[in-house]
Amino acid sequence: MDPLTIMPAGQDRPVLYAEFTALPGNADIVQSLLKDLAQQVRQEPGNVLFVTHRETERPERFFVYEEYADAAAFEAHINASYGAKFNQALGPLIVEDRSQLTWLNPL
Repeated sequence: MDPLTIMPAGQDRPVLYAEFTALPGNADIVQSLLKDLAQQVRQEPGNVLFVTHRETERPERFFVYEEYADAAAFEAHINASYGAKFNQALGPLIVEDRSQLTWLNPL
C-alpha cells in the first residue's frame, strides 16, 4: 500500500503515527534500525518532527510520530532511498506486514 494514496485529501501538513511490534528477539535490532532512520529523516528539509518511542510496558512495541511541512515534503520522505532500505530490513523483524499508519488532523 502506497502511503501517498492513503494520505487524506486536502491535508496541508501531513501528520501521522506509525506503530509496529518486533518479533521475539528482534526488538533491539528494530530499535537500532529506527535510531539510524530517525537521524536521516530529521535531516530532511521538510521534516518538522520525527519522534521515536519504545513502549515501557511492552518493549517490543514501537511508536513513531511524524509531521511534515507539506505533501511535497512527505512525498520526498517516502521516496528517500534510506526509507525503502529501512522498510525492507524491518519487514521480517516485525509481527505486522508493515508499519501500521494512522493519519491525524489538528484540532
